[in-house]
Amino acid sequence: MAPVPPGIRFLASFNRDQWYRAFTFGLTFLLYTSFHLSRKPISIVKSELHKNCSALHELSTAGSRQLPSLHTETDCSWKPFDKSNYKQLLGAMDYSFLCAYAVGMYLSGIIGERLPIRLYLTFGMLMSGLFTCLFGLGRIYNIHNLSFYIFVQVANGLVQTTGWPSVVTCIGNWFGKGRRGLIMGIWNSHTSVGNILGSLIAGYWVSSNWGLSFIVPGLVIAAMGVVCFLFLIEHPNDLKSIHDVQNPASSNTKLTNSWKGLNGHNQLYHSYKQGGKSQNWDTELLLPVQQVVVVKSESEPSAISFMGALRIPGVIEFSLCLLFAKLVSYTFLFWLPLFITKAAHLDAKKAGELSTLFDVGGIVGGILAGVISDKLGKRATTCAVMLLLAAPTLYGFSMISEFGLGPTIGMLLVCGGLVNGPYALITTAVSADLGTHKSLKGNSRALSTVTAIIDGTGSVGAAIGPLLAGVLSSRGWNQVFYMLMAADFLALMLLLRLVTKELTSANVVKPRSGSTTVDLPDHPMMYINP
Repeated sequence: MAPVPPGIRFLASFNRDQWYRAFTFGLTFLLYTSFHLSRKPISIVKSELHKNCSALHELSTAGSRQLPSLHTETDCSWKPFDKSNYKQLLGAMDYSFLCAYAVGMYLSGIIGERLPIRLYLTFGMLMSGLFTCLFGLGRIYNIHNLSFYIFVQVANGLVQTTGWPSVVTCIGNWFGKGRRGLIMGIWNSHTSVGNILGSLIAGYWVSSNWGLSFIVPGLVIAAMGVVCFLFLIEHPNDLKSIHDVQNPASSNTKLTNSWKGLNGHNQLYHSYKQGGKSQNWDTELLLPVQQVVVVKSESEPSAISFMGALRIPGVIEFSLCLLFAKLVSYTFLFWLPLFITKAAHLDAKKAGELSTLFDVGGIVGGILAGVISDKLGKRATTCAVMLLLAAPTLYGFSMISEFGLGPTIGMLLVCGGLVNGPYALITTAVSADLGTHKSLKGNSRALSTVTAIIDGTGSVGAAIGPLLAGVLSSRGWNQVFYMLMAADFLALMLLLRLVTKELTSANVVKPRSGSTTVDLPDHPMMYINP
């Protein structure tokens, strides 16, 4: 008999639950990648909506300078963005999308907590694909009405709010607190991967037909919506019905043991089933000779209210911190290609390709922030250190036009890591931690609402940042970077209380004499007498 190949042995070492967990990780990664892929085209197309054709005019009239100039530098621009206030108009489009996104996010988490995630997310992705395509169809059907583009941006901003609370809730259901920072740091790289793919796809058609820069990403996210409907598994418990059908003998009287990881704890479940009736006990082994037995409540916990989520310790501080951190990140998302075009004197396609390096740095920064916070057990401190280092980096980045290509690439990578690191950590691991906080006493129906509050507050900053950039850039790009450094400093200040608490808190909490304290995120606090 031939030996089993090592690759097959490796694959066989994983059980069914681990395969489902890996599948959910990969699927939610791809789903939210398509969300960011569909948001990126507007930043690439901006330099095409308002083009400076003076250089082309000079070449065309080089041999006939005696003729009067019949062209202006806005001849190549797309109406209504051909006016002198084009930066304000482009900023207004960003603001309309992000403002709708911020307002919708607060409602999205509450709605998503009460609806099937798979159906809710599928609807949002299909509608987002529709509105993204509509923006591109404005180019094909020669639409020059500003109200049309504003309407499409507002509608797209609203439907895209279905994405983040849904995927974070789903990934939080499948993965516990063990190494949550690392796992979600890797998973959150979908943001940067989506930005990179969106830049490359939009950049491919931006010069020839910028309408396709929107239509293709719109078709991609719509197709991923269909994939979501067909394959997304919201919670591990949803697989029980499939398992029961495949194993009908489980309905008979027997004692079954199964291991399931839940929020970082391995729990031993004993179920005694008699016919159609069952009595469930949640049991965890604590010591070789001791075990905790907790009767599982039969009633489904109610979804947490908006005010109840705000009362969770740390939610307000991290939400306000994310407001300023996301202001910086989204200003880069929407304005970086145009800034590179103006500062480095590159065309739209090359500027879009170069801007992807910022997102590559964001991938590394998000993973690094997760690893460090897991190792130290201090989320706020990790964010604060990265915010502190980001301020001087932003100042250096403002002088990009004075650098060569090599230093510019290095600055894009470093700046991307320091800017997106705290943003990624707060929106993923921190949101999941707070959504399963011990003050909730085991109520798992808070994750979507907490995630929506944190990201919704951050989206307010995401709406303000690009709008301010559009106004300040008319006075010079230095003014934009001063605004970004001020936002970075304010984000750092809002974390100081939590940082102080982390640094001064005791690492070990001693249990009460004669008892053992067990803090399970999904159950109330319990005291067990030996």
